[in-house]
Amino acid sequence: MFFFVKLNYLKYGMIMIEIKYFTPSEAELTLPLVRKIVKDILDTTREMRLFADDLDGVVEGHSQIKKMAENIEGFINELEELGCYYKDWNFSIGLVDFPAIIRSREVFLCWRSDEEKIKYYHGVEEGYAGRKLIPENYFNN
Repeated sequence: MFFFVKLNYLKYGMIMIEIKYFTPSEAELTLPLVRKIVKDILDTTREMRLFADDLDGVVEGHSQIKKMAENIEGFINELEELGCYYKDWNFSIGLVDFPAIIRSREVFLCWRSDEEKIKYYHGVEEGYAGRKLIPENYFNN
């Protein structure tokens, strides 16, 4: 499966940062894989919490906890390789943002793991609380 997205390169000093911009339709094409990765993140963090409870919270240096943390980091890296970002640091709702341009502004398309489709976006500085419905005409691009 191939995804065609606009790439934008920002130059900060000597560092070039590549940003993939998704249309809502392009972002939705990634959802089957994104759903699986987010499920892996949520399942692993749930398992990690239960295991930590069994250890009475003494997890420092425990090899199984370390392995789970490495797995979670790998899952988050997989999302970033697709061009999207995991934003749920409480590991409870599986929140993912996709960079996009709406109304000539850089925004994030915002998806939660309990949502069937990508329907919302928010400004880069607004975050989840600023979610708005994506204008319908952006789904036809």
